[in-house]
Amino acid sequence: MKVRPYSEVDVFSSEPYRGNALAVVHEADGLSVEEMQRFATWTNLSETTFLLPPTTPEADYRVRIFTTKEELPFAGHPTLGTAKAWLDAGGSPRPDGTVIQECAAGLITIRVAEDQLAFAAPPLTRYEPVDEPLIRRITGILGIPRENILDASWLVNGPRWIGIRLSSAQEVLSLQPDPGKAGDLEIGVVGPYGPMEETQFEVRAFVGGDPVWEDPVTGSLNAGLARWLTDTAVASAPYTASQGTVLGRRGRVHISLSEGKIWVGGQVTGCIGGTVRL
Repeated sequence: MKVRPYSEVDVFSSEPYRGNALAVVHEADGLSVEEMQRFATWTNLSETTFLLPPTTPEADYRVRIFTTKEELPFAGHPTLGTAKAWLDAGGSPRPDGTVIQECAAGLITIRVAEDQLAFAAPPLTRYEPVDEPLIRRITGILGIPRENILDASWLVNGPRWIGIRLSSAQEVLSLQPDPGKAGDLEIGVVGPYGPMEETQFEVRAFVGGDPVWEDPVTGSLNAGLARWLTDTAVASAPYTASQGTVLGRRGRVHISLSEGKIWVGGQVTGCIGGTVRL
């Protein structure tokens, strides 16, 4: 075992401990995949990341991202959280105010602003309507009638999200899904607020087969939803989505569109710093 720098950050909330926590192991050279997965399972957070030197001069650092059960090629809140941890440990943005992250999905650009980080969403690798038998299975998981689902789409960008659109934020908040029926499906649900509300959409994310069944605030899902909602003219960017409300969190995900790219942003706070023997 080796003593390595370690940090935990809170992502997508202006209030510390009201967003989504991320564990970050710095100087992770020499760790095997098995050791990384074991530690990620032990933290019992939705994701744990491992900072490594980049393999290309185009990147500032490389990251590997693990849930409690598997490695992901990309995920949103780990991208912003890892960038924050790297910056807090002495990293510096490039002259144009960006950081370039290397991960299994490729190079991800992160914009660094005074009070917010934002990543450029990678392309969706599966983006198509969901077939009717699967939609009907999802109605059983969510415990709602078929007519409540206005639309459904695959939104795969690392995690294998299926986006489900309901008619209102209140419908989203009222869901009482059954994790025992979910299998290995990853389901994201979105519904709009009224015109005078603080945020424009409420989002919830359900991950079948994971101890962290409902993810508090989810960057990758919001990235996929933003592409889908703007493409179908359900939403126009910029907009803000809230997530984690039913869990007592106050997640805020800020979506913007620039030169055809979806940008997913939020505030990130460093909460814990120290070392880990790993």
